[in-house]
Amino acid sequence: MITRLSPAKVNLHLKVLRKRPDGYHDLATLMQRVSLYDDMSFTRRPDGVSLHCPDGTLPEDGANIVWRAAAALLAHVPDPGGMDITLKKRIPLAAGLGGGSSNAATTLLAVNELIGSPCNLQELLHIGATLGADVPFFIFGQTAWAFGIGDRLKAAPEVPRFWFVLVNPGFALSTKIVYEKLNFRLTNRSINYSIPRFCEAGDWAAGLYNDLEKVSIRLHPELADVKGHLLDLGAAGALMSGSGPTVFGLFATEDGAETAAAALKRTSPYSVFVARTL
Repeated sequence: MITRLSPAKVNLHLKVLRKRPDGYHDLATLMQRVSLYDDMSFTRRPDGVSLHCPDGTLPEDGANIVWRAAAALLAHVPDPGGMDITLKKRIPLAAGLGGGSSNAATTLLAVNELIGSPCNLQELLHIGATLGADVPFFIFGQTAWAFGIGDRLKAAPEVPRFWFVLVNPGFALSTKIVYEKLNFRLTNRSINYSIPRFCEAGDWAAGLYNDLEKVSIRLHPELADVKGHLLDLGAAGALMSGSGPTVFGLFATEDGAETAAAALKRTSPYSVFVARTL
């Protein structure tokens, strides 16, 4: 048996560049793994995939991306045997933090290791891309710019150590609806986009940006209040991650983040987490 920590991510920058003919949108987004984890364990079995989710809120069959990830990898190699997987969730569901994609990537990496590493990194990235747009990022395993639908990756400069206060309001936001309300016209035009440069620590806070945030705030104005509270509590910047609804505040020190989180936990009904850059 092996155990793995499956990390969340935040989008430090997310620009929607265009709507594509296939209905998806081309993005340029800077993704950063953070130290909020799900726990996963993997044990070989004679055949098949057995998935256990002790909290009882998730499916344990092909409706779960973890099951599909394990099955896809095992189908990719001859006579691999099977896999018994346990997933203990801590990352909120449907939160804009990439928990499911991280779980799938962790599964591909761990299962590959357990069966003798028959797949190289490029093969794992290819399998991951068939499961979800963010899965390759977690396989890539470092801070990265993601382009296209999120599946084309470029390593980003090392991010200074920051601390995050993550605030999850507990409701779901439909990614499909958020993108639809952007009202981008279908276009085949070429993309000319220059990646922002972040040189000093202050550049990272100043560069926080998310095209999807304004749509989500129109749907749920309380997200703007969360941003305001984080800034009032000393965050250098605040932003919604992905298509939401989780909002994070960026802090230079652990003490600052812990103090802000404690204040929010006293006054807010929302789930509050503290994490750092990985």
